Amino acid sequence: MKTKTAELFLATALLALLLGVLFGLFAALQYIIPDFLKDYIPFNKMRPFHVTTVISWIVLCATGSIYFFITRIEKLRLFSPNLAKTHFIIFMLTGIGIYVSFLTGEMEGREYLAYTPILTIPIVLAWILFGVNYFKTVVKKVTNWPIYYWMWGTGIVFMIYHLCEAHFWLFPYFREHFIKDISIQWKSYGSFVGSWNMLVYGTAVYVMSKIKGDINFAQGKIVFFFYFLGLTNLMFGWAHHTYIIPTQPWIRYVAYGISMTEWIVLAYIIYSWKKSLSKENKQQYPMAYKFLVAADFWVLLNLIVALFISIPAINFFTHGTHITVAHSMGTTIGINTTILLASVLFIVSKINSRYNTNQFLIKKGYLLFNVSLFLFWCSLLVAGIKKSHWMYFTEEVLFSEMQNSLYYIYIAFFVFGIGIATSIVMLSIPLLKALFRSIKAD
Repeated sequence: MKTKTAELFLATALLALLLGVLFGLFAALQYIIPDFLKDYIPFNKMRPFHVTTVISWIVLCATGSIYFFITRIEKLRLFSPNLAKTHFIIFMLTGIGIYVSFLTGEMEGREYLAYTPILTIPIVLAWILFGVNYFKTVVKKVTNWPIYYWMWGTGIVFMIYHLCEAHFWLFPYFREHFIKDISIQWKSYGSFVGSWNMLVYGTAVYVMSKIKGDINFAQGKIVFFFYFLGLTNLMFGWAHHTYIIPTQPWIRYVAYGISMTEWIVLAYIIYSWKKSLSKENKQQYPMAYKFLVAADFWVLLNLIVALFISIPAINFFTHGTHITVAHSMGTTIGINTTILLASVLFIVSKINSRYNTNQFLIKKGYLLFNVSLFLFWCSLLVAGIKKSHWMYFTEEVLFSEMQNSLYYIYIAFFVFGIGIATSIVMLSIPLLKALFRSIKAD
């Protein structure tokens, strides 16, 4: 009997996506009705619930995709199925621990990692187990590595390092020096995102090469250039977050020069791949193809915003507003989520070749997802512009008055959030059914 660890990761990832969207809706509703669930999960807890759960969706889905690809499609014998199962169990138990940490108010962590820091130990352990299993499975078993093997391996290694780096603040040497502390905090979080991007973009290239039926696509000069550009971004692109910190000028210049170049190349790769596909290629995996094309659209939209907010003079006005949130949401939902949904659709088609991923719910969910997300994204940009105007160009206007002026915008992004949530449900239900059937099958 085949191990079902990959399917367990993927099914849990989809459940995390559904739960993360629900937390996001509750957080949006708290903008409109501040007392909503205030006595149980106030906004300062609701936001970490949302952020952590959505990050879990990205990590779990990328991990499950990698396990599935190397064992079920590439037919490599996994070094240790038991390590993979242990990896999954640790993630699940730690996830429960994180939720308990939030509910009980044990939130000594920071930003993306707001839970009590002790829980990072099992998370890092699970990533180490994943790394051992991955490299023991592919090293010496695969020659002339396509780019996705390099991207997955790099993402795993850097994820381990930057999870540790994100907790350097626990040591007095870093915590007692503000500039050093805040610089390392933003560096680690920026590179943390870059690490999961390696996993996600590697998954994108893998699915694209399989839809095209040409492994040479993943071994060309352009994709390797994209890999090294992404690696440079992972190591240095974070610095555009630290313009307000008195660091060395060259760090700012380097960060500005490379911070968004990775997306330009990714957009070019997807565009070139799309043009090179035959009609038969597109029809074989229709919805996976459509979601990858949607990812290209979201790359371009976010690239425009990112290029603007990476300019120091503009970043000064946008930092800390809903424009930053729009950039973050456009990346995690518009780019990462569309790529990962394409991966799950591709995998479900591989699990059961008779499964029709072009069915009604998925087709309508795809359309609703992109329309709702675009309107949601636009409403965040408008809210960010109005808040920035209040912060820097308005005098003697109270914060509460500014918030009241955004009331209808908050209603708008709550309504569009409902659209996103509905589309995620429409997409997830048939995919979960297919995955659960596979898990139950012998």
